[in-house]
Amino acid sequence: MPSSVNPIAIIFTPDGRDAEIATSLLSETGIQSRAVANIVAFAAALDDGTALAVVTEETIRSSNLKALADWVAEQPAWSDLPFVVLTRRGGDAERNPSAARLSEILGNVTFIERPFHATTFISVARSALRGRLRQLEARSLLDTLREGEGRLQTALQAGHLGAWELDIARMSLTASDTCKSIFGRRASEPFGYDALLGAVHPDDLDRMQMAVRHTLETGRDYAIEYRIVWPDRTVHWVDIRAQLYRQRNTMVEKLVGVSSDITTRKLWEEELKRLNDTLEERVALRTAELKASNATLVDQVAQRERAEEQLRQSQKMEAIGQLTGGVAHDFNNLLMAVLGNLELLAKHCAGDPKTLRLVEGAMQGAKRGASLTQRLLAFARRQDLKVEPVDLKTLVAGMSDLLARSVGPNVRVAMALPDTLPLTLVDGNQVELALLNLAVNARDAMPDGGAVSVSLRHETLALTQKDLAAGGYVVLSVEDTGHGMSKQTLSKAIDPFFSTKEVGKGTGLGLSMIHGLAVQLNGGLKLTSTVGEGTKAELWLPSTLRQAEQGVTVAPNSGTGEQAPLRILMVDDDALIAMSSVDMLEDLGHLVTEANSGMAALELLEKGEEFDLVITDYSMPGMTGAELARAARALLPQLPIMIASGYADLPPGAGIDLPRLSKPYSQAQLEAEITKVVSARH
Repeated sequence: MPSSVNPIAIIFTPDGRDAEIATSLLSETGIQSRAVANIVAFAAALDDGTALAVVTEETIRSSNLKALADWVAEQPAWSDLPFVVLTRRGGDAERNPSAARLSEILGNVTFIERPFHATTFISVARSALRGRLRQLEARSLLDTLREGEGRLQTALQAGHLGAWELDIARMSLTASDTCKSIFGRRASEPFGYDALLGAVHPDDLDRMQMAVRHTLETGRDYAIEYRIVWPDRTVHWVDIRAQLYRQRNTMVEKLVGVSSDITTRKLWEEELKRLNDTLEERVALRTAELKASNATLVDQVAQRERAEEQLRQSQKMEAIGQLTGGVAHDFNNLLMAVLGNLELLAKHCAGDPKTLRLVEGAMQGAKRGASLTQRLLAFARRQDLKVEPVDLKTLVAGMSDLLARSVGPNVRVAMALPDTLPLTLVDGNQVELALLNLAVNARDAMPDGGAVSVSLRHETLALTQKDLAAGGYVVLSVEDTGHGMSKQTLSKAIDPFFSTKEVGKGTGLGLSMIHGLAVQLNGGLKLTSTVGEGTKAELWLPSTLRQAEQGVTVAPNSGTGEQAPLRILMVDDDALIAMSSVDMLEDLGHLVTEANSGMAALELLEKGEEFDLVITDYSMPGMTGAELARAARALLPQLPIMIASGYADLPPGAGIDLPRLSKPYSQAQLEAEITKVVSARH
């Protein structure tokens, strides 16, 4: 029912001058009023904004009062609308037998016998208005109370806090559903104080009951943490906070409070304490050993600072890696659009040597940018790797001439490659690039010439070490006789963009890229160096018993040998990438439909449009490429789908195994991947 800022009086006195007189008198008291012509309009006009109702007895006595009685009965709890009944027989039962019936129907009734004095009417009206205003104030207070209670419930739910009350006299516990769940009970289960005591861990029960007694005796807040045992016998921790509450004008006391599950926090505290105790034991043992050997004592707050510094360094590198990987991924998208458009532009400039030279220059710059993003992705451990069993001996031996040319005539290259080595699970191309980088770094560390030793060996770790899991490894070692690095320089060697070379002589991403590659391959990079003697870099790569896979040759399509035009659905939320990719596909002769979101693509498929292939970006808002692929396969199980992404691994839970197209890609790469997918389909 609507409410009004200024309550008004509703007048139902259709006979004579009663309505006119009542309106005039109410106006003198500052009460606005409105007269109605019949009982239906009278009942319909009543609402929360009505100050009082003025009626004549003879009018309503002869009317059907059902609608009016229903309205009176359905008033909210705070409302009791005052009715002023003008009568010629008074309001007592002896003179006016119908007064009792009107009082029963209308509830809050005041009878004024006519003729009446104006002062009497005004006094009754003002009294009725004051009562109604108090009712409206009570409604406002109730609304405020309900809103406050709603906000409290929202806060309790958001914080997963369970509310409870304990009646001290009866020791009767009332618990919310959340509170029950914290104690391992379902919402439908009874959970009284005896059940709560039974849930407390036996070793904590006395302490818990003592805390309750202390609060009851002193009135201080109740705050305690203790263990509880769930019905499934698992042990959990709870934090209980409460205050003693005494109801006004009574001796009834209650403990009113909240409970929260702190099991996870306690487990972390216990684990941290265990680790701290272990660390302190190691420090104490090491200190004792150093004292026994009369070595230099190393202060213990120092050892801890070094451990904290290592942790901060690890966290910093991880954060930089996350940021770098994201930037490289976005930059790949930009390069995708640049390279795609330049490649198509070059075809249109074939007869213009000057323009073609400018385009080629732009393409070279964009390709250098793509190479840089690959290094960034390698550091961030997000580059796209083709991991397979590789014979490192054959790989390294095959690079001997390239390494010799790369280091120049002043540097001797020696190789120590054993006859028998297990295969390794690596990306051969990336390992070649890493070895070449290490050799070039060694050359730069020996400006006056020297020697570089490249060797392979097999190592088995029985226990997990700092950065390496237990198991077998093939170690690729590159050692030089250069100027070496200090401890401070060595500690920063794998940091991204850190370089000891002159400005413009290096990106500072070489070692960080190699380190990222090693970690992504479940291996590691170890660096040792001595100033004036040289540096050794060891790339630890996991060995495998798997055999190298034989290449599978896909038979070409029958007919002319050219790829027949395909109906391709290209899905990418980035307009630049979508435009360049569509242009490349159309230049290859395909019929392309563009969709800028997963939902838009799915709508096309649901409408029955037919396609020979779907190429979709993975990272799209609303619906990822993986989600689109699953939905499309549900509609068309045989529809070929290709995922385009700049990341090595799709996020956990992607749950798809589809052909991948790594960004940025050229038109030739795009054509080759399409050929593979279509050939596999046939």
